Amino acid sequence: MALALVPVVAGSLRLLELAGGPQLLPTNPRIDSSPAPVVAHVLAAALYAVLGAFQFSARLRRRRPSWHRRSGRTLIVAGLIVAASGTWMTLFYPDAPGGDLLWGIRLLVGSAMAASIVLGFTAIRRRHVAAHRAWMIRAYALAVSAGTQAFTQPVGEALFGTSDLSTALSVGSGWMINAAVAEWVIRRPAGLRAPSGPTGFRVTGRASARRHR
Repeated sequence: MALALVPVVAGSLRLLELAGGPQLLPTNPRIDSSPAPVVAHVLAAALYAVLGAFQFSARLRRRRPSWHRRSGRTLIVAGLIVAASGTWMTLFYPDAPGGDLLWGIRLLVGSAMAASIVLGFTAIRRRHVAAHRAWMIRAYALAVSAGTQAFTQPVGEALFGTSDLSTALSVGSGWMINAAVAEWVIRRPAGLRAPSGPTGFRVTGRASARRHR
């Protein structure tokens, strides 16, 4: 939730600006010329980041499984909008900071997030709970990386300047850190995991997936 607040607050300030309010963020001519994808991205990202955090509560899944399923369907749509609008802005907003390297990283991240959501949805349709959990963790980690980038980008600029290469590496490192943490959460020892999954069983590895088939 702490990481989610960073992009939510920044996105809200940008929406306020687009609605005619005071300019509190650096001007961005690309957004001013085509604000629709930014609006879609900010609204969908805020919903995905905040509502998505509660999907990882084992207690909530256990007590209200129907809520978990209903909100999960909403989050699938919101997450795909986040990935699609981010990819659209990468492809069609010219002269974005970071050069070709960050351009390629953004396309890779958007594709990876969309693929993770689709694979997570496919897994739960097949009742592969452990696989569903893993793919949704990966998608969420990528989605809230803007919170991590709020720390990595200033550090990168302070150490290495504001060149395209420095920007690409500092922004890209935010996604890399979150992806690495996600993999640790997915693969960490069973004793460090939440005690149970949505039906009261411990959600660990292939054994759990077989148990839920």
